[in-house]
Amino acid sequence: MISWPERTREERSLLNPSFCALLLWQAAYARQQTSQAKLSFDEAFLILPFVLHRQTREELPRSARTSLAVWLDQYPLARGRIAAKAKLLVPFTKEALTFAGVHGFIRIQAGALEADDTRSSEVSATLRQTSDEVQLCAKKAAFVSKWFAQAGNAATVFALIGVRP
Repeated sequence: MISWPERTREERSLLNPSFCALLLWQAAYARQQTSQAKLSFDEAFLILPFVLHRQTREELPRSARTSLAVWLDQYPLARGRIAAKAKLLVPFTKEALTFAGVHGFIRIQAGALEADDTRSSEVSATLRQTSDEVQLCAKKAAFVSKWFAQAGNAATVFALIGVRP
């Protein structure tokens, strides 16, 4: 990774570890609130590609009643876009996971992310002070995580998108 001061302004704003960690926390927290299975470590690498790209985020269904498979069929270009973004965002996801772990927001246990649920009021307070777009990204991160749970296990999600962990 490029040292922090040498990064572009856009990279420092959109891909900073704190913001990305918040999105990953939202995804992990939402999953553990609604599903028996936690967000897998591998699936965490798909959250940012789905949420940070505006077009992909705007194309996401309003309801989880639309399955991931059906949505990918409706938006065939999204599959390639997500695969390409996933590869590019691996270092930023790793950096965000490290940041979240060091600051006690996320633990990685048995190949899955566990959000520290005692931090929910702190995260909510932070989100209330942010822009509508940041709030939307957090909401979509939670949605995508729950949506993945409905699609099946991590291997199924990756197969549908056409990428390998």
